[in-house]
Amino acid sequence: MHRYQRVKKKKTKRNIFIAFIIIVTTILIVSLVRLYSRIDISKSNEEIKVERTGTSSTNINENDESIENIIAETNYSVVGISKIEDVGDSVFSENAIEKLGLGTGIIVSSKGYIVTNMHVSGDKYSNCYVTLENGNSYKANVVWADSTLDLSILKINIEGMRSAKLGDSSKVKTGQTVYAIGNPIGYEFQRTVTSGIISAESRTLKFKENNTDILMTDLIQTDADINPGNSGGPLINTKGEVIGINSLKIDSAEGIGFAVPINIIKPIIEKFDKTGKFEEPTIGISGYDKNVIPYLDKDISITSGVYVENIVKGSPAEQKGILKGDIILKIDDKEINTMNELKEYVYSKYPGDEVNLSIKRNGISKNVKINLGKK
Repeated sequence: MHRYQRVKKKKTKRNIFIAFIIIVTTILIVSLVRLYSRIDISKSNEEIKVERTGTSSTNINENDESIENIIAETNYSVVGISKIEDVGDSVFSENAIEKLGLGTGIIVSSKGYIVTNMHVSGDKYSNCYVTLENGNSYKANVVWADSTLDLSILKINIEGMRSAKLGDSSKVKTGQTVYAIGNPIGYEFQRTVTSGIISAESRTLKFKENNTDILMTDLIQTDADINPGNSGGPLINTKGEVIGINSLKIDSAEGIGFAVPINIIKPIIEKFDKTGKFEEPTIGISGYDKNVIPYLDKDISITSGVYVENIVKGSPAEQKGILKGDIILKIDDKEINTMNELKEYVYSKYPGDEVNLSIKRNGISKNVKINLGKK
């Protein structure tokens, strides 16, 4: 009888000790979760370090047959891009991404037009090499590029290519499921598919590259695990539509990647597809929206529209008396709140077309009719 009581007492002490450990562990986990949930990106004077690359993220539900079909279809349009013709049998060498210029692109037209990042392909009129899904490689010419957007369009002399479906990036929502496809590390892992969500919309990122200040606006933020070589790859929604081109990551934090919205380049793709050329129309200004202004001048505050920061000499804007400090609220009947929205609308026009700008100057609204110039 006494032996049974001693055993029972020991078991009671052990159970109390185990319960204590569980309670302490639970408290620690809850505290860590609460601490992590408070972490956020905020404006600070600390320099943000970024890496030009695309996005990848969490595991995909392998039982979702519709997603499998969508990914398989999109994969036909994903290509590898290199600045040299022969990348060899392996890219697992020091600085391979930088040496070979490895990256990703997406076919956007059956006529051989491909979208990627400018930092992958190089500037307009430069050459690079494209590897298709079937393994065949072709020399490509850069027919358009914009360093402020980090986007470019390549052309290869192949007809009848299977192109990706382009979505509407203006409709993206925070929390929306997205998938990234690209060539992380190199061709050994080509067309790696990963999933995540839209973490935020219309992000502005200021960083330094090659001792030059870079400011990119209106970016799509994703909670991605970032890998070198994914630059220029597509970010797609659950319908298989391309909503962004993967471009950047913050290398000082995990799960913070960025894609350039696809809408900005859609009018350019359409013109190349229809006419084989793109004559870039321009108003002749550079400007900033309300999200960018705090990075540049804390004394300026706007609630909507685009703040005109600079006028190109001899441009249509100068000829029509547009001044620095004017705020563009509309172009024709379209409300404008970002520079990308303004560019997207102007790109849909042609040099010589007339547009009507609704502007505000010193609190007074006025309309200005402008014939677009050619950049």
